[in-house]
Amino acid sequence: MNILVINSGSSSIKYQLIKMPEETVAASGLVERIGLEGSLLHYKAGETKLTKEINIPNHETGLKQITQFLMDKEVGVVEDEKHIQVVGHRVVHGGKSFSKTVEVTEDVKAKIRNLFPLAPLHNPHNLRGIEVAESVFPEAKQVVVFDTAYFQTMPQKAYQYAIPKKFLEDHDVRAYGFHGTSHKYVSEKAIEYLNEKGLPSEKIISVHLGNGCSITAIKNGKAIDHSLGMGPANGLIMGTRAGDIDQSVIFYLIDKLGYTAEEVNNILLKESGMLGLTGYSDMRDIEERSAEGDEDCRLALYINGYKIKKYIGSYIAAMNGVDAVIFTAGIGENSSVIRKIALEDMEYLGLHLDHRKNDVRGKTIRPINSPDAEKQILIVPTNEELEIAKQSYALVN
Repeated sequence: MNILVINSGSSSIKYQLIKMPEETVAASGLVERIGLEGSLLHYKAGETKLTKEINIPNHETGLKQITQFLMDKEVGVVEDEKHIQVVGHRVVHGGKSFSKTVEVTEDVKAKIRNLFPLAPLHNPHNLRGIEVAESVFPEAKQVVVFDTAYFQTMPQKAYQYAIPKKFLEDHDVRAYGFHGTSHKYVSEKAIEYLNEKGLPSEKIISVHLGNGCSITAIKNGKAIDHSLGMGPANGLIMGTRAGDIDQSVIFYLIDKLGYTAEEVNNILLKESGMLGLTGYSDMRDIEERSAEGDEDCRLALYINGYKIKKYIGSYIAAMNGVDAVIFTAGIGENSSVIRKIALEDMEYLGLHLDHRKNDVRGKTIRPINSPDAEKQILIVPTNEELEIAKQSYALVN
């Protein structure tokens, strides 16, 4: 079965065509700068790698262009659109309505639309991707995998805010969690790895560090706590998002400095985080400038790592111990600097980082703890597209 996995953003579509149950990627790529000058389509299938500048005014055109490449006589991997039986979609926010993967219906789309206020940067574009896919692949089954669904196992003591209960009961104001597809995939891979080694795997802390960042406490394979909340902006410091911040700062900006609520929201989402601390949002640039002596960048790395360390420690307390800490996503998998800072002075908890192993890059699951360490530290490459394909395949079968 061929499953086309798409992640529709505001001006982009990430895609993979995955053969199931073999779990092999037939083709993958990205459409970027949709609706802008210089639209690009990237396509990879086997040894073929192509990048073309094409006029792509909207998402429908983008998905049609992807389909043309997939069916191309020279570089394509399917005969026609009928050979794409399922389209799997990533949707960021499912609220309390969705605790599992679902097939698209009008009711499902309506509920996704109702959740726009909770994920204004993501859900509208995710829904647009669904609607476009329905028109381009009318015979395919459309399946939705929600980032938030994985966290429906969190107990109320973890997801309820200490504000009047009416906001929870009447308006569903609570923590939901994000990056669930990634946390589920890497934690299951880690548990499988640990079990094969005869090592304990009951208590896992999953550290997802990309442009968006989050940490999840996982006990017996279930999420019990998570750093993100009602929206994907609190918790850890991110590329442009502030993470945890005292609400007094927000009211100070509004009441004393004259910013509007919309302006403050924009500051916290798009102008803060590593960008606010350094002027750069890309961790590679920040690490490079830190090494060259930029004090703002050096300090920002330590502020970032310190926040990660505090969450790891709190989740060890929440689970009464830990068996493994796993790092994943672009920064988590590739930044030895952030891992080193985050794990400094954690030896008393059994977390001993092997600095030589930490500096070695790779594309497979691997330990970076010292051989005699009591606890495991793992790098586990994430694959959200494969996880979406797996869940989509399980649903339609």
